[in-house]
Amino acid sequence: MGYALIVKPTAQRQLRRLDPPLVQKIIQKLQQLQQNPRPPGVRKLHGAPRGYRVRVGDWRILYTVDDQAKEVQVYRIKHRSQVY
Repeated sequence: MGYALIVKPTAQRQLRRLDPPLVQKIIQKLQQLQQNPRPPGVRKLHGAPRGYRVRVGDWRILYTVDDQAKEVQVYRIKHRSQVY
């Protein structure tokens, strides 16, 4: 059983502004996060107890993982120069 994927409204707006080929890559990565929320290459965020980031080219997906509720919550999708 995979994790439920919750994309916050802010991340949804950020996703809608991107080019369709990039959106497809990000959606594929989000689907992978539902199966394995901590894939190889994921980084733990300092200062966020359940926060992680994953790369999609020059873009970053920031999200939290709640293992008890089996949820992955995506709260930001930004270019690497703007995300931090």
